[in-house]
Amino acid sequence: MRQVIISTIGTSLLTNQINRANPDEKDWYSRLRDTANLNEEKTPEDVRQIIAILKKRADEQLSGAKISQIRRASAELNGIYGIYQDNLSQGKEDIHFLVATDTAQGKTTAKIVEDFLRKQGLNNTSTFAPTGLSTASTEAFSLGIDALIVWLEDTIPQLKRDKYKIYFNLVGSFKSLQGYLNTIGMFYADEIIYIFEGEKSDLITIPRLPIAVDVSLIKPYARQLALLDAGAGLSASETVGIPEAMLAEIDEKMTLSTWGQLIWNQCKDDLLSEDLLSFFNLEYQDSFEADYKKVKEKQPRVKLQETLAKISYLLEDSDGDTAILKKHGGLQYDKYTNMGNIDHFRVTQGVRVSCRSSQGKLILYRYGKEEEVNKNP
Repeated sequence: MRQVIISTIGTSLLTNQINRANPDEKDWYSRLRDTANLNEEKTPEDVRQIIAILKKRADEQLSGAKISQIRRASAELNGIYGIYQDNLSQGKEDIHFLVATDTAQGKTTAKIVEDFLRKQGLNNTSTFAPTGLSTASTEAFSLGIDALIVWLEDTIPQLKRDKYKIYFNLVGSFKSLQGYLNTIGMFYADEIIYIFEGEKSDLITIPRLPIAVDVSLIKPYARQLALLDAGAGLSASETVGIPEAMLAEIDEKMTLSTWGQLIWNQCKDDLLSEDLLSFFNLEYQDSFEADYKKVKEKQPRVKLQETLAKISYLLEDSDGDTAILKKHGGLQYDKYTNMGNIDHFRVTQGVRVSCRSSQGKLILYRYGKEEEVNKNP
């Protein structure tokens, strides 16, 4: 079975290259520690030079080392070698994602690992650094984890449908990131990988537990959660009843928390593929509802309801002004030519909804393939 291996990346491979016996390098570790959360732009020039020197040393160390030496030098590679039982040639058809912090040191370390794996013939290797992910603050870390969850949801389900086995290699990286991904992995990974320290390290594999979200507890709040997922900020009164762990408060508005996003991702396909939700600022004509009922597949239904949630909250924020919809490139909201006041917007490529704006809300008429809706909007 083909495999996807998602490896978290720390910075020890970089910092371990410091020659602490050299007086000229005595403050290098503290300089790296104090700037660990800075991105490339904010990293001081002297630290950039230190990083470049250490990267060169790490590249050279890995290129001429035995497998046992490589495994001692890099926790991340230690885990990957463990998965392949020291034979990386087994992984040439596999996909490797390296998850790094959005920092100069994190990305540099990921670059070292990525370049090494590619030299070993593992060419389907890439680095993902969630925007803002660092341990500089709770807010920065949470935003980075949010971006990571979005990426996982966009990436992993299709790979599973393509029959890949998903590994989370958590041997490297920071303890805070490991802790989160250990929980997240219970939803996305088939196995989570750790490794014992020391010579001839043994692999520890934690299989995915049969965890499932109790959809019945979430279903009464499907409309609110769909709006939150679309980017809306709701009042506290509008989110009463939603489990507290699923919510976060930003600027006196309720949003989805990191765990809320994770839980919603697990159950939204079931909830959004059922009956049409009643979103404010939208009115469904019988013809629209009939078109919806003709669609039996989950994903088209889910995508439509996600689009309706986005339009609903955009209209709410603009007091019903459809100009905001025209500014949203993904919707491609526009007016039909020579068809009176009938408008239309895009759901996905080749799928449209016809509608009319009236007194701050949209009246929806038809839903389906673009050519069919255009003929009879």
